[in-house]
Amino acid sequence: MAEIKAPAESAASATGEPRFTVYIPCRNYGRFLGEAIESVLRQTVDDWELIVVDDGSTDDTASVMALYRGHPAISLHQTESIGLPSVGNFALARARGRYLIRLDGDDVFDENILLVLGNLLDRRAELALVFPDYFLVDAFGQVFAHERRKRLYEANHMVDLPPNGACALVRTAVLRDLGGYREDLGAQDGLDLWTKLASRHKCANVNLPLFYYRRHGTNLTTNISRIVSARRQIKKDAVKEQLAALHPIIAVIPCRKNFDFVPDLWNQALGDQSLLERDIAVSLSSPLFDHVVVTCDNEEAEVLVKRRNDPRLSFVLRDSRSTIRSSSIVPTLERIARELDPALNGVTVLRYIQTPFVTIDTLEEAVCTLAISDADSASAVEEIRSRVFRRSPHGLEPIGNRGELSSDFDSLYRDSQTCIATRNRNLVTGSLTGRSISSFVVSAAESFFIDSEHTIQLARHMVTQLK
Repeated sequence: MAEIKAPAESAASATGEPRFTVYIPCRNYGRFLGEAIESVLRQTVDDWELIVVDDGSTDDTASVMALYRGHPAISLHQTESIGLPSVGNFALARARGRYLIRLDGDDVFDENILLVLGNLLDRRAELALVFPDYFLVDAFGQVFAHERRKRLYEANHMVDLPPNGACALVRTAVLRDLGGYREDLGAQDGLDLWTKLASRHKCANVNLPLFYYRRHGTNLTTNISRIVSARRQIKKDAVKEQLAALHPIIAVIPCRKNFDFVPDLWNQALGDQSLLERDIAVSLSSPLFDHVVVTCDNEEAEVLVKRRNDPRLSFVLRDSRSTIRSSSIVPTLERIARELDPALNGVTVLRYIQTPFVTIDTLEEAVCTLAISDADSASAVEEIRSRVFRRSPHGLEPIGNRGELSSDFDSLYRDSQTCIATRNRNLVTGSLTGRSISSFVVSAAESFFIDSEHTIQLARHMVTQLK
């Protein structure tokens, strides 16, 4: 790993250690890098150092970096495609500043970001991390949205949504005490840092847009599968101790004989298995579940359950009146919970056969999200990205803020009907979700819902194509 050596002395270190360490990771963002570096040079405070890391770029990144070789507060480095979290640790090991902040090579600081965030950490010793609002800009730097987060602990009492991984100012000593960034996943360093910090330290946010987050189609954030995989693993590792207190964990698969587009939808074939067999196999593949319960008003489903011959798998005969579309599933779930968890200390994961492409990782994430958020329930949702309207006396009016200014409370979600994890104590009150509902986003593929002959044929075609 070659390094471009920085001058031994810098303007920032002439009177002591710098207050801020800014690091810029860059991989093939040469066309944006100069603007990012210039935004650090324009800061309204002077006590900073800048570490720029070219992580295996094949464009003109090295040439852009060379323009700033002589600046006394800037050090230039090259690494060999080690990935964003590893670059973060590379910078952390070299950081001399009291506070550390990442600026991605395609983003831009507001000139006051270090002044504002630094003053907050200076004034409030109990805070470990602070983060601002930000503008969304396109590839040409044109602002098209203002992303605003509600104030933590004041207007927003749920800490299950991490800040943007970039442009959050953290105490360097705290990050080192936490072991730095996790390198084995290659993504979601912001969530990794947040899960380590949120349960041990206080954090805060500033409702000022203090950086420009560029969306241009080649961001790391567009690599959905990599991000989702990292997100799930981080959550699972973060809640190992909390999970021990949530047992027994029960997976319930409800079925019915009538009221779907065909009788006994659960018995419809999808590939070489029925929908119910598919769900049972997925649920039993996780050691997290102490019990997997199939509940149905058709005893033929019990035959299928017994054929599996697994000690964790059982069948509960369901009252046919509870299978009516307008009936609540809660009384059935309460009956199961009282049988398997008399103290009602555990969790039930409700699973639907109509969404056959849900993976075991998603079912486990429901439980982990519940644990990490300390909510009453956690629901899998799909974000609605298109504009939504409702009728009003004057015509259609938009639901949610889809204009230039939007907050974390303006996003709209729909129930993906894939799964929900709920504390068993909720069920005795007649509620499936309880008062506080956490959530996690699943893909459109996992939200695929079978509700007609057309959709089941489409699902069969998808299974064939996957073979």
